Amino acid sequence: MFFRTGVLPVPFELLSRSAVVCVAAILASLAASKVMAEADETRTQTNLLPRYRQECAACHIAYPPGMLPAASWQRILGDLSHHYGTDASLDADSVRQISTWLAARSGGDATSHVAPPEDRITRSAWFRHEHAEIPASVWKRPTVRSASNCAACHTRADQGNFNEHFIRIPQ
Repeated sequence: MFFRTGVLPVPFELLSRSAVVCVAAILASLAASKVMAEADETRTQTNLLPRYRQECAACHIAYPPGMLPAASWQRILGDLSHHYGTDASLDADSVRQISTWLAARSGGDATSHVAPPEDRITRSAWFRHEHAEIPASVWKRPTVRSASNCAACHTRADQGNFNEHFIRIPQ
């Protein structure tokens, strides 16, 4: 039997209900996985506020706002004189501008973005899940130093791009 484009090899009426349900489920799961992957990408990709880049990227990468919930960013900016052991104090106008910008682009309050312990990105559930296969020894390498040094492995971290296609784990 020859097949023509747009013609099913089996009449639709003869397909079993379970086959139709199975195909529909597969298509739905493919669509859902694409949506989830795109949501994960948007967590990190955003145009950075120039003041945020200037002030925060002076010491570390300017972490994309979607990596933490708004409450975490508020706590971090509320105590910059004790910013993880460093005095990172800013003038009130800078704090207000950066805080407003971060809150609008934060990870929200979804369960996947529950505030991590000590408001550390590296202690968040999604970070631990994404990096679960990385041996502890990698974090201790001189070229990596710690889990917060994203740019050690993510070659485009400075651009907010953490796509797995741009990962190079140093030896």
